[in-house]
Amino acid sequence: MKWAIVLCAMVALSECLVRVPLIKGKTARESLEEKGLWEEYRKRYPYNPTDKFGYAVGDEQMTNDADLAYFGVISIGTPPQSFKVIFDTGSSNLWVPSVYCSSAACNNHQKFSPSLSSTYKNAGKPLRIRYGTGSMTGFLAYDTVEVGGIQVPKQIFGLSQTEAPFMSHMKADGILGLAFPRLAASGAQPVFNNMVKQGLVQDYFSVYLSRITSKYIFLIFGGVDNSHYTGAITWVPLSAETYWQITVDSITVNGNVIACHGGCQAIVDTGTSLIIGPTSDISSINSAVGATMNNGDAVVNCKDISSMPDITINIHGHAFTLPASTYVRSGYSCRTGFSHGRSNLWILGDVFLREYYSIYNMADNSVGLAKSV
Repeated sequence: MKWAIVLCAMVALSECLVRVPLIKGKTARESLEEKGLWEEYRKRYPYNPTDKFGYAVGDEQMTNDADLAYFGVISIGTPPQSFKVIFDTGSSNLWVPSVYCSSAACNNHQKFSPSLSSTYKNAGKPLRIRYGTGSMTGFLAYDTVEVGGIQVPKQIFGLSQTEAPFMSHMKADGILGLAFPRLAASGAQPVFNNMVKQGLVQDYFSVYLSRITSKYIFLIFGGVDNSHYTGAITWVPLSAETYWQITVDSITVNGNVIACHGGCQAIVDTGTSLIIGPTSDISSINSAVGATMNNGDAVVNCKDISSMPDITINIHGHAFTLPASTYVRSGYSCRTGFSHGRSNLWILGDVFLREYYSIYNMADNSVGLAKSV
């Protein structure tokens, strides 16, 4: 992986910074819209983002987020086999398609072949990850996983044998989860925790998602790049040590509370594209910015973006403001990045994370947020 950058202090391997470039690719929605298939697709596979967080420990769910755009490249095995994965702070397992999978979603993605790796070992355990519109089934195995030029030997990972149909439209082959170990299906040790345990990196990582250019989008294991944020870092304690879950104080427009009255729980999630909230609160936000509903999308006039109000998410006594240029997405139409789920839980996805550099600290059980530059 020639593009990987590894920054290591000479004094100790544990001070190593592993920078993984992320790629902003075409989303499933964009691909389907180009083919005129989006309306058919969205009706067949409705999007329920909070399904991902509504399961018991060890029974992980995912949902068909058609707007996910960011992925990175890792390799598995000896010699290495490369895969595009979503680095997902909202889940804990690593899995990729296998040569034993015949689902349509596997046929147009890279598949891992155990017979081609000299370091492969079958773990002898089944794996099942439920989706909002289907499921992924497979089994667990061990092999060397390379992330950002760092090799993690004997890493447990999943190999899919069946996958939900909507995955066939996504650019990424699989998912690398970055949430806490207790959430991992079948008790699999997450890659990041294994890296820390083996002394390869320190026990925190950071993510920078630029909305201006895809040239400087990255994830850093064991480090922070202070050239990509401005001002002080706001450290927010976790309210639960499973996901990267925090307490939001309120959501305001022009100083008036319009959502999250009295506080609410939110998950900071790189594996969700939008900002998700309860139906009534999301309706209030979309109404405040002048959006109207059209086939499930909160649509706005593209000419009005410059005059639309800021949305402020108040967290731990600090204001995190999103201008309309951040929360409006353009494509075949202009629509807001606010969507509803089926619970009281909020998800701060890529719409929020493109504006704020995020740091995930397992040592202090906190999330750091700073204004991106």
